[in-house]
This record gives sequence, C-alpha cells and structure tokens, in this order.
Amino acid sequence: MTGSSTGRFTLAPSPIHDGWLDFHAPGEAAYNRAVLGPTRLRGEGPATVRVRIEPGPQLANSSGVVHGGALLGLIDLSLFGALMLLTGRDPTDAITLDLTNQFIAPGAMDRPIDAVVERLRETGRLVFLRGVVEQEDTLVCAFQATVRKLGRSA
Repeated sequence: MTGSSTGRFTLAPSPIHDGWLDFHAPGEAAYNRAVLGPTRLRGEGPATVRVRIEPGPQLANSSGVVHGGALLGLIDLSLFGALMLLTGRDPTDAITLDLTNQFIAPGAMDRPIDAVVERLRETGRLVFLRGVVEQEDTLVCAFQATVRKLGRSA
C-alpha cells in the first residue's frame, strides 16, 4: 500500500522522508498527533512494519529520557499502523485486547525512535503481533500484543 485513507486515518507518501508513509490520525487534538507528534511508517517485508516518531520535549520524563507512557503510546499506535499498512483495515475498527511490554533501556531524546511490528498470525477476528522499540543499535523495549478486529470494515 503506497497511500490510502480508510476514512479516519490516512497514509500518504512522505514529501520529506523518502520511502516512508506519513500516518495521520484524525483531528488536530487526537492523542497520536497532539502528544506523539508526526508519525511515519514503512513496510519491511510481507508481515513487518516500522513506525517512527521523533521524540520532542513533551515525551520526556523527569530524568530527561523518553517517558515509559510515551513508549507504550508508540507501541499501541504502531499496532494499528501495522494493521492498516498490512491489511488496509481502518484502525478505528479494531481494539487492543492485550499488550505485554518489557522496558529494556531508556529511549534517548535526540534520535528517532522506531517500533518494529511483526504480524505473527491473523484469524477472522484476531491479529497476534510482536515487536521491539529501538533507537539505532539500542533495544529499548520488547512487546507482544493481540488486536481484535471488530468487523465493521474489510
């Protein structure tokens, strides 16, 4: 998928990041846009998607690294970005059933941070995913999740 809109979320080729798609959530006040900032993604194989954000000051904790809540927000957003890119499914037509995360290292504020999501299996109603959050050669988190498709769209 090189660019699409599912009605609420949109994917479009990034005009400034070659090979990436800009992932836009609906509404200027939406958490994804207002807190996490601009989000882009790209496919990295038939079942893997990389989702990238640039940490801004709003993502810092009191220690000056990326807040754990922001990392979890990125992970959750990445599940739905991956679902949209891999299946064309509108992210508003699915919910996170479970998410397990292990924090491994702090996320630095001065480099892009990526969530790499792999679809392990998909059934009629469920999608099983796993992934990592990384910054260059630093592994920040490892996670696994289950997403339930609600059945309102294809």
